[in-house]
Amino acid sequence: MQAPEQPPLRSSRVRRWLGHLFREWTVESWRPIAPAHAKPEPAKWSDAQVTLAWLGHATVLINLFGVTILTDPVLFPRIGIRLPGFTIGPKRLTAPALTIGELPKIDLILLSHAHFDHLDLRTLHCFDEKTRVITARATSDLLKRTRFRDIDELDWGEGKSVKSSAREIEITAFPVKHWGARTRRDTHRGYNGYLIECRARGSRRIIFAGDTAMTDSFAELRRHGPIDLAIMSIGAYNPWIRSHCTPEQAVEMANTAGARFIMPVHHQTFRLSFEPFREPIERFETALSKTPERIALWEIGETFVLPRR
Repeated sequence: MQAPEQPPLRSSRVRRWLGHLFREWTVESWRPIAPAHAKPEPAKWSDAQVTLAWLGHATVLINLFGVTILTDPVLFPRIGIRLPGFTIGPKRLTAPALTIGELPKIDLILLSHAHFDHLDLRTLHCFDEKTRVITARATSDLLKRTRFRDIDELDWGEGKSVKSSAREIEITAFPVKHWGARTRRDTHRGYNGYLIECRARGSRRIIFAGDTAMTDSFAELRRHGPIDLAIMSIGAYNPWIRSHCTPEQAVEMANTAGARFIMPVHHQTFRLSFEPFREPIERFETALSKTPERIALWEIGETFVLPRR
């Protein structure tokens, strides 16, 4: 499975992007980071329910009947290349809803791909060997200096059972339309979406799509059974439309999978593209204007409890 080559950008877009990066490393250094809209309280969550909170970007904290899962954890002020004492890369627009110290014990971390805004080594170094990790194909080498001891790579179509003191869940990797290289040359790395399934209590299924452009692979997920919630990235599509979907496309893919609820993520956290700050969530809300009850949440820090079927 080879990562698709990224399309060449027109010179004007390249200049705009280089200008953006320069601002991020200079002027933006002095910009304050806005607080999250709300603060989750995972200590009060019930293990008899499925509860999720959006912590920012693609980081979602999930309590699945007592199994705690964290997706693509990125919880520091900047992402990018880490040098002694500082990080070269984009600065957060909005602070994470929880700090590392405020997280509950994490049973499983899901890593969708190796990009700096999804696989953040500074955050991952904060976890110990008791936390299990599932990551994409050919990415575990990036975790060698962490304290993780239980790391599994999954390729598309592969699954893994994860047992905790609470119960057992199943993680299955599925294909998305993106790319996995962390640098320009390591194009061998994989990139996944994940189906998270707990067969207890009538079976519950959650999609964590990671990053993806528009693709027809979501239709195949219907064979697993009803999908309760799809966690979908809705930002960074301008000009990266060939690797990130629009809000409308995110809704279409979730609908194709048969998802009952949709949680929009990957917006309002980092300035990785040119669309306005509020545009992704506004377009997402408009796309679901006839069924607004399907929107799991809107803002960083909000919590969603999955209703019973």
